[in-house]
Amino acid sequence: MKYYLAVDIGASSGRLILGHREEGKMILEEVHRFGNGMEMQNGHLTWDVDQLFAEIITGMKKCAELGKFPESIGVDTWAVDFVLLDAQDQRIGDAVGYRDHRTQGMDQKVYEVIGEEKLYLRTGIQKQPFNTIYQLMAVKEQTPEQMEQAETLLMIPDYLHFLLSGQKVTEYTNASTTQLLDPQTKDWDWDLIDRLGYKRELFRKICLPGTNLGSLTPGIAAEVGFNCAVVVPATHDTGAAVMAVPAADDQVLYISSGTWSLMGTEVKEAICTAESQRYNFTNEGGYDYRFRYLKNIMGMWMINSARKELAPDMSFSDICEGAAKQSISSIVDANSDCFLAPESMTKEVQNACAESGQQVPKGIWETAAVIYNSLAECYAQTAHEVEKMTGVSYDCIYIIGGGANADYLNRLTAKACQKKVCAGPIEATAIGNISAQMIAAGELENLKTARECIYHSFDIAEYEA
Repeated sequence: MKYYLAVDIGASSGRLILGHREEGKMILEEVHRFGNGMEMQNGHLTWDVDQLFAEIITGMKKCAELGKFPESIGVDTWAVDFVLLDAQDQRIGDAVGYRDHRTQGMDQKVYEVIGEEKLYLRTGIQKQPFNTIYQLMAVKEQTPEQMEQAETLLMIPDYLHFLLSGQKVTEYTNASTTQLLDPQTKDWDWDLIDRLGYKRELFRKICLPGTNLGSLTPGIAAEVGFNCAVVVPATHDTGAAVMAVPAADDQVLYISSGTWSLMGTEVKEAICTAESQRYNFTNEGGYDYRFRYLKNIMGMWMINSARKELAPDMSFSDICEGAAKQSISSIVDANSDCFLAPESMTKEVQNACAESGQQVPKGIWETAAVIYNSLAECYAQTAHEVEKMTGVSYDCIYIIGGGANADYLNRLTAKACQKKVCAGPIEATAIGNISAQMIAAGELENLKTARECIYHSFDIAEYEA
């Protein structure tokens, strides 16, 4: 039996999942799960990357205890965040998270060099205040000594791959989210990097999903009790999740539903037009040089935050079921920056309703109902925009990831979009991670056969419009 180990780390939790094929189906087994989150450290919201790596080691040891030794291991995480290493490959400073406020005003510093519209026409990447391009400007402006000392920049999953293998590379799908990549050459935009005053030597060679970095370092292999290959998946978790869309057709409309809702389609060429910029779409790198043409929508972050504040002991299924029984019809703009990192999500939702003259929700169920209805309306608007920009009419929306479990939201989405909804698989990111490893090993021929395998391996719920 050949096993493949996916390390899938999200903004609130991480897991190590073993995958193998049996009678043509992909079988998953979770071996380790752990919490994650940003913590205030030295005045900034940061990730504890040392603890994340310790959890990876713990999960690998559990594989050995089970007697299930993977052929390879690959790591995916969220996008845009990074670490800086010095000449001795030691980390400089903290791994600051994307919700930290250090990027306030940094967009204007970038626009002094290149205007916002020209930047989009050049990179095709949606403006988010936390994109790597702005985070690097914060380092340059606020801690110039760190920029001077730095020799290497690695995105979070690239850093974890470095700790496993000793190899320093930058994977393509995550590199594209930096807003420093040329969508035509699929390489770093060196002229832009020079103009912004970022050191060229920071940026490592870009590799594609499926790249084999070699074996574990001797020290790691000895610690976990086995050796295996380190194979780079689509390290951006959305890039991995989109690989798991269980569709035979390349022209699909999807929502990767987790902390964020990433809604879009796959295109062969980046759409870097002024109209695309007005709609705030992004052209992120995908598997096999596809582009994930999508929009970032606030997603389950809003529900997670409201639950934490109002009903931390209530299950998400109970919240969903209770919300479905509410009559409140208030709608808020789910893409508003006020919901990015509020002190209280509940108060922000209530304030938004009050300011627009709508009924103000009370309690977890009414608050959840407002959020679910708002997300469904946002999905409908985004679907319309995708169809306008691509010239393609989509009959079905594929919802993948943890949010595919939200039955009420799935029904609202089908109704609002007037399209069939296919929900699942839930563990899409880990499945996509494992698929990339299996393709690299020759166990799956290509992305098409991987998606066919996924379709026949996992339950997909269907909702009619």
